Amino acid sequence: MGSYLVRRFLLMALTLFGMSVLIFVMLRLVPGNIADILVDASGADPKEKAKIARELGIDRPIAEQYISWISGLSRGDLGYAYVSERPALEEIAPRIPISAKLAGMAIFFSILFGVPFGVISAVRQNTGLDYFLRVLSLSGLSLPSFWLGLLVLMAAVHWFGTIPIYDSNPHGFLQDVAMLGLPALVVGFRSSALIMRLTRSSMLEVLRQDYVRTARSKGATNNSVNYNHALRNALLPVVTVIGIEAAFLVGGLIVTETVFNIPGVARFLVEAILWRDYPIVQNLVMLIAFVVVMVNFLVDMAYMALDPRIKFAD
Repeated sequence: MGSYLVRRFLLMALTLFGMSVLIFVMLRLVPGNIADILVDASGADPKEKAKIARELGIDRPIAEQYISWISGLSRGDLGYAYVSERPALEEIAPRIPISAKLAGMAIFFSILFGVPFGVISAVRQNTGLDYFLRVLSLSGLSLPSFWLGLLVLMAAVHWFGTIPIYDSNPHGFLQDVAMLGLPALVVGFRSSALIMRLTRSSMLEVLRQDYVRTARSKGATNNSVNYNHALRNALLPVVTVIGIEAAFLVGGLIVTETVFNIPGVARFLVEAILWRDYPIVQNLVMLIAFVVVMVNFLVDMAYMALDPRIKFAD
């Protein structure tokens, strides 16, 4: 196990290094930069462009810029945001808890509704409840999150005369749930639908196995067979999808934070891309890449907890 963890962490480090190179190069392949945008917006003399580029250091060779960025990143120095002229860490840090709370609540709601409804749909196969839950899951996979978010906002205005507004001032857990619960339900609806369908199909497959029939023949109750024998084995593929959906939520957060005007990391990333604010974009995408890599690692560890037969060779 120890050597496996060493190999895994080395692979994670190599993956993040490759991601950093890819992010850095692709960002500079996009036409235009902050100097072009500032010159066009202010109507200044084009000669100012060279001066701005020199001040920001974007006129240096790409390899030199990359080494400067990655060496600073290793020291915890994320550089300065071009637009605000403030340290990038000061711009990013206050937004991370907001997006983390929203993503955490969305995943929580996805699991809370997806797994139980999937199990119920499987054990009540071909009943009216099963058909209703299957239609509900199909609607979750079909409705775009931005469209659903706009519908929710319109319904809030119609019924309550107002829309949920996120207050960035410090507040407690219940206030966070009140302000972020609705956006979290919107962004988590698709994930819960996918988890529900996969849980249902996985449960149906497990319930047809010989050991389940053997347990029934020995007199085990339905609840014991469904939840003690079948569910744990059926959860293995579901855990994989939960990990993938946790990473996929970043894309959903971009839309949801924009629609609900939430000042989180995902919305800030879109603004930084529009301004070609390289330090912000590079560091935020690297943060997202780190989260995705760690989620995949935690999913592998969860496999061993759910099924002791799974061993990672040293």
